[in-house]
Amino acid sequence: MSRIGDVLKKHESDLLAEWLKAQMATGFRRDMIGESELQEQSREFLRLLQSATQSEDGDLHQTSSWAPMREMLKRLSRSRAKQGFTPSQTATFVFSFKEPLFNRLRQEHKNDGDGLFRDIWTASELLDKLGLVTTEEFQKGREEFIARQQQEMLELSTPVVKLWDGILALPLIGTLDSARTQVVMESLLQKIVETGSQVAIIDITGVPTVDTLVAQHLIKTVTAARLMGADCVISGIRPQIAQTIVHLGVQLGEVITKASLADAFAQALRGLGLSVGRPATLKV
Repeated sequence: MSRIGDVLKKHESDLLAEWLKAQMATGFRRDMIGESELQEQSREFLRLLQSATQSEDGDLHQTSSWAPMREMLKRLSRSRAKQGFTPSQTATFVFSFKEPLFNRLRQEHKNDGDGLFRDIWTASELLDKLGLVTTEEFQKGREEFIARQQQEMLELSTPVVKLWDGILALPLIGTLDSARTQVVMESLLQKIVETGSQVAIIDITGVPTVDTLVAQHLIKTVTAARLMGADCVISGIRPQIAQTIVHLGVQLGEVITKASLADAFAQALRGLGLSVGRPATLKV
């Protein structure tokens, strides 16, 4: 391993130039990353590789001497995952370094066939492991990115609207599952605390079907809101949903239900001792 480090140090500038050329030839995406950024990443990789290979301990995943390299590849892989690179394009960053390094090792050994074979095998095994690190970190970064997007979409799909002083509305669209129920409850309870509202209207007009699980999620949300001091009205109860709830034997308890959001809003106003009416016609 240390002999490979010596070769990296001796031919650093030539290796960097040849490696950059190799990366350009393997489908470099100028629309995703600039050449200056690529040069900086390649230079940092060479520097860290040279430092780590000076250690006799070649355990890539355990020793502290390889920690900076692992961290660098983690940052690079996750950055490229966000930029839109594929896993193979990301791993190519490491694998494309093989040819320049092997050429330099061949020059160094010349007539020493056994030494050449030994060092090429060691270098190949090392770069394969580093390439796998980029692939694993790329996948983790992609999964985290997708999970974060899904969370943001959940939050955007559950807006809590202030209809009146003391009255909130939570229009739901789409399927209501356990994960979304958690987001719904957190958003609603937070808004109740912020506004001091006494009534919350949960509108399920956009919920395609209501089964036992969805009904349980609704009851949980209503119960949580009541614990925060707000009464709930569920609106958007269509005939099909009413029949389904009765057929399933779901007990909504004392929850007030209304057919439309307008009816629920009127109920909320009455609960607060308010009313909305048409102005009297002026007589000339």
